[in-house]
Amino acid sequence: MVPALAVADALRADGHEVVFAGGQRAEAELVPAAGYELRPLKVEGISRSNPIRAARAIAKAAAALVAARRMLRDGRPDVVMGGGGYVAGPVGAAAVLQRIPLVLTEADSHMGLSNRVLARFARRVCLAFGIEGRSGDRYRVTGRPVPPPVTDRRAARERFGLAEDDTCVLVFGGSLGARSINEAAIGAFAGATFHVLHASGARDYNSLRNRVHSPNYDLREYITPFGDALAACDLVVARAGGSIFEIAAHGRPAVLIPYPHATGDHQTSNAEWMRRAGAAVVLPDEQLSAERLAREVGELLGDPGKLRAMGRASAALARPDAAQAIADELVAAARGR
Repeated sequence: MVPALAVADALRADGHEVVFAGGQRAEAELVPAAGYELRPLKVEGISRSNPIRAARAIAKAAAALVAARRMLRDGRPDVVMGGGGYVAGPVGAAAVLQRIPLVLTEADSHMGLSNRVLARFARRVCLAFGIEGRSGDRYRVTGRPVPPPVTDRRAARERFGLAEDDTCVLVFGGSLGARSINEAAIGAFAGATFHVLHASGARDYNSLRNRVHSPNYDLREYITPFGDALAACDLVVARAGGSIFEIAAHGRPAVLIPYPHATGDHQTSNAEWMRRAGAAVVLPDEQLSAERLAREVGELLGDPGKLRAMGRASAALARPDAAQAIADELVAAARGR
């Protein structure tokens, strides 16, 4: 939802109207909270291991296509943006059937199923990364849209009770958290002399909180707005999903632990993109342990010059104009209808 909301904000700032179509996951809360109308669709991901669940998902997708066609006929949009994922499939297909211009966005280094199917019908496919085999006029590398970075570091650090000269490591694993990172961080930093700001997600929070005994360890389920945490920290420990663009937008160095079961292993590709630029250290999940994480973080914090250089390399990867670039593509597609 982060990229879609960033593009929506850019469109709204230019005076355009935006309506979301989505399922019952994070968008059910985030979209209304951002001030947008959400028109719900009942869909789910297609299981690759359970034939019964896969058949159920296909049936829901077929019903969602009918509902999406009705939604577009009633709403009469000038253009449709597909943000990837199973919700975007039926809506994008409905747009194609009704000859409404379609613009797709891909936030990862591997194109998802919906985008692969719909790409040939799209006016433009906006990519976060260059992807082999996806070139030509139809494709444009815009970067991944993210909210504007928090620039008031002092205020952000005050929010978390950090003094100007405190060192802070931010740990997070995505919207649901990441158990391997949560466990390793608790073991690695339980007695750390630096400050740790750890967003664990709701699933593991209760099992972790009784193991935190240091006043330097700030464990939370979630941090909202999250940009404050990125602005306040000195080093990030995280997965390597789309959040790497938020890390780059704030110019933060990182220790990245790619999720090993991501589709197309795209998180490894994401992490390597940052490593090659000098912005991150990559630690494979199967090699993750409390001892290894403590060593990697300790070596970086012990070399301030390297940490600053990594921060500069991270900032150089940022694409602050991504949301506006995609918004401009949507407007151009609508005008060329």
